[in-house]
Amino acid sequence: MLSLIQREVVENKKWASDEEVLDYYAVAQCTPGVIAVNTATFIGYKTKGVLGAIAGTFGVVLPSLIIISIIAAVLQNFMEYSIVGHILAGIRVAVAVLIINAVVTMGKKAIADKLCAVIAVVSFIVSVIFPKVSPIFIVLSAAFVGLVTMKKGGEGK
Repeated sequence: MLSLIQREVVENKKWASDEEVLDYYAVAQCTPGVIAVNTATFIGYKTKGVLGAIAGTFGVVLPSLIIISIIAAVLQNFMEYSIVGHILAGIRVAVAVLIINAVVTMGKKAIADKLCAVIAVVSFIVSVIFPKVSPIFIVLSAAFVGLVTMKKGGEGK
């Protein structure tokens, strides 16, 4: 979803810049809910106000809800077949690759200097070594480091 959102919102529709979308992802990560839904809500609000936020949210949630409901109803009848397990394993691998692609694409745009690179590496290490640490804590800590270094260095970038 992240790479799809970036392509549609930034490149195709030009509703937001790369930097704005990265900010939406950061805020969406800190708020309850799925990043795609939260980002759609933010972008909908930015473009068309409250009605846009509602439309954006339903536009992301409704198709997935319908498709997943249909797949779940049908898939239960075929779970006993080993080929279905192999298909799902292949889908998991493809999804992992898409997530890595989104991370690399966003990372190229988000990591602007050495400080950003250090924050990214430390955030990754903390999330891997301490999986129970809340992403909110990681994001707020990174924001604090950015704020402190901005004040020490003047206005920042």
